Amino acid sequence: MNFRTPAVRLGLLPAGIALALVPSFASAQEAAAGTTDLDRISVTGSRIRGANMETQQPILTMTRESLEKQGFSSVADVLNNLTSAGSPAISRSESLASGENVGGYYVDIRNLGAQRTLVLMNGKRLGASTSGLQDLSQIPMSAVERIEILKDGASSIYGSDAIAGVVNVITRKNIDGGEASVRVGQYGNGDGDEQQYSMTLGAKGERGSLTLSAEYSKQDPVWAKDRWYSRDGALGPNSTSEDWSPISQNGSWCNPTLFDCTKGTAVWQTLNAGGNPKNAGDYHELTADEFANANEQMTLLTGVKRKSVYINGTYDFTDSISLNTDLLYNERQTFQQIAGYPYQSAASNINTPLSGASAFNPLSQDISFRRRLWEVPRTTDSQLKTLRFAPTVSGYFELAGKTFDWDVGALWNRNESIVTQRGDMSLIASQQALGPSFIDAGGVARCGTAANPILGDCRPWNPLLPYGVAGQGSLADQELQEFLFPTFTTRGVTKTTSFTANLAGSIVTLPAGDLGFAMGVEHRKEEGNYVPDAFAQSGKSTGLGQKPTQGEYDLNEVYLELNVPILADMAFAKELTFNVASRYSDYSNFGGTTNSKFGLTWRPMDELLVRGTYAEGFRAPTISDLYGGLSSSFESYIDPCGVTAPGSVAGNGPCSAAGVPANYTQIGQGNKVCSTLPCQSGDQFVSGANPNLTPETSKSKTVGLVWSPRWVQGLDVSLDWYRYEISDMIIEDSVDRILRDCYVLGNSARCESVVRAPDGHVSALTYGTANLGKMETEGYDLGIKYRLPELAIGQFNIDWQTSYLSKYNEAGENSNGDPIMIGLVGQSGDTTLFRVRSNLGVNWAMGDFGVNYTARYYSGLSESCISIGCTDPDRFANGEAAPLRKTGSNTFHDLQVSWQAPWDATIAVGANNVFDHKGPLMYSAPNSSFAYYGGFDIGRFLYMKYTQRF
Repeated sequence: MNFRTPAVRLGLLPAGIALALVPSFASAQEAAAGTTDLDRISVTGSRIRGANMETQQPILTMTRESLEKQGFSSVADVLNNLTSAGSPAISRSESLASGENVGGYYVDIRNLGAQRTLVLMNGKRLGASTSGLQDLSQIPMSAVERIEILKDGASSIYGSDAIAGVVNVITRKNIDGGEASVRVGQYGNGDGDEQQYSMTLGAKGERGSLTLSAEYSKQDPVWAKDRWYSRDGALGPNSTSEDWSPISQNGSWCNPTLFDCTKGTAVWQTLNAGGNPKNAGDYHELTADEFANANEQMTLLTGVKRKSVYINGTYDFTDSISLNTDLLYNERQTFQQIAGYPYQSAASNINTPLSGASAFNPLSQDISFRRRLWEVPRTTDSQLKTLRFAPTVSGYFELAGKTFDWDVGALWNRNESIVTQRGDMSLIASQQALGPSFIDAGGVARCGTAANPILGDCRPWNPLLPYGVAGQGSLADQELQEFLFPTFTTRGVTKTTSFTANLAGSIVTLPAGDLGFAMGVEHRKEEGNYVPDAFAQSGKSTGLGQKPTQGEYDLNEVYLELNVPILADMAFAKELTFNVASRYSDYSNFGGTTNSKFGLTWRPMDELLVRGTYAEGFRAPTISDLYGGLSSSFESYIDPCGVTAPGSVAGNGPCSAAGVPANYTQIGQGNKVCSTLPCQSGDQFVSGANPNLTPETSKSKTVGLVWSPRWVQGLDVSLDWYRYEISDMIIEDSVDRILRDCYVLGNSARCESVVRAPDGHVSALTYGTANLGKMETEGYDLGIKYRLPELAIGQFNIDWQTSYLSKYNEAGENSNGDPIMIGLVGQSGDTTLFRVRSNLGVNWAMGDFGVNYTARYYSGLSESCISIGCTDPDRFANGEAAPLRKTGSNTFHDLQVSWQAPWDATIAVGANNVFDHKGPLMYSAPNSSFAYYGGFDIGRFLYMKYTQRF
């Protein structure tokens, strides 16, 4: 059911900006809802019920009808194609991504981060991971009735995480009958096959209903070797295929028996085919054809398989008391693969040279080597099981001539994840396999020595063999693989438990209308753990050491919302209403916080609406932020107490107090003086969670217009301006920031975790997340919807949605370490920020036939220059050289043709990116592991869908 007033529709923005957006395109993907005559309805963003509440805020409604006209098969794909959506939080193109969130689908409104967009299902929170991400793949498309997107802060109504906005997925209920659907598709390249099967059944009685929706979906992986921009290497077609080969040595440890040490660079060598590994003359320098290409082993798009069942039941106990129950079970499995690990025997955390006593060593002395473990690619299989139960008892009562609505509800949501990984080598096993070995009487290589063999599963490894070549000690041998490569299993569980009670109604009738109110309480508990297996925690493998995350917190909240009508049915004031809301949240881990919101709705005439909001928001630190496991790493940094550091403060008070000699020069790995800066530490620094974090805070403002001119029936124009400021952002602290604050700015509190050795170098440092970030963004949304009068050639509907980003600044530092706000609009990187995104949708229907066309426009981007492709080499920013490489705009076109068959079925065929448009190379690999933006189409995708109703 669609909830809107007949007179106006939603949206919001200003007119001068519209001219700048005319070259852009837009889409039916942000289709508006229809109209309703109901007086007491509930809309996202307000707890007060009323037919005019939806127009008070910038809400976008996507109906089931509009969803079915698109070529997307998941809720997340639909949402990520909204013009107001930011870049994907973890796209399927990020093969190198790891952790509990891999494989999930997330939405990011306003580019503020997926963890700052609250996702609801029927008004209740979706379960989150320990890092606060809410996986939309839990929700089957077949169960969706509509999606409401509030593009405004709503912490005063919903609490934490609603800084950027709220996505509320409303599911189907009260269905009488059934529907079965089949969807199949694949890319024009013949890969990425997709299958989706769903069935929805419903029955209604006099007092209740039962609706069941089941769905199975499978999307095969796409491989990097099968796309033009990812098949060759990190730089796309500009790459060579050279990669780590079986053996290399250079410089300080070059052995002239095996290598031409006069070259002065790394020399890659391997054993001749059929050669004797003990004979130094049986080795040759690799030819170009013998180099490996890591991208041949990598998935470009993660494979996804999902099974889900959703059940909704309603029952009317009386005419005024009802029960509504949601039950959801979902299984999601994803698969990703990357190339075998680039093994460095001399790395400080590995330190496993090929022993001089190995049966495969031609020199009889230890040999350091570098070799990609090509024969065993690294694979990750991620499984997530979700069980969700959400009952609500609701009703209404009459008192003093007023109607009051109430509800009492609960939510139990449990996510269980199992991540299975293989391809990282056991360092305990490799030390044995690369250690002394001998050839026994049967000609078989054995671990240890003839006098003292190593019994059991140990198998000697010969890293000097070419990739994939069979023979003793080859990684192609199954038994050696079983010995060297364990399977790592990480398990995690998150639980959300919530109890709510709400009351809404009218306090009193004022001259301009009813003074509406809503009030309520909520108790919520969040629990979570993510525990790697014991071997992964030990750090005794080529993978990064992992530590468990485990913690919980609970909170109690109370809110009050008032809708105050001031004027009505007057000249230049057909309506003037104020909306005020405030919410107090008391957390067990950091205490209380109060957040409020103020809204204004002014309708000077029937066809024009002006609205504005001011909202405070917050995001509580997540379980991972507070209780995440510690990890260690060798960090690159600049010590400001070193005499060679830019802006050195050597000899000042804080440096001297720390015992740093006045002539100290920064020391790095191997206790050697750093020749270049930044310089990597020779000591491991520890990073991780911070239990003392406080919430992020935000302030948001919106002002908008909605215009439905009487002289053009069916035309709605909306224009919104927005501005967000976020303070105390939870970000990863850094070694450079800590040392600057301590020794340059003299903040002694920041020196507490810094330990220095007697010679002055930093020997230990512990740091984690901190409330140090700040950002601000500003922009406009323009919406034009036009339903043309019905013509002899059919009915046309036009929907044009455009988002214009005028500002996006983040706190950062210049080369001197001075804090500055850095403008990022139009740049790619961790966050990809298009200045303009625009979707144009045109729908035609005549009789039983329909055609839906969509153009998706993205403005051009820029990225930091690398060795090739620099288009603006002389650019300066923030007082220093900042050359850029710029790329042009891109438009992708989608087309769907449908037919309503006389046997109550719908047959649709379509293509996303019908013209097979290719985006530009992006060497910064934004939202991807390859030289291409992870949110762009990777080819023409063809599909067919059959839906049968009964």
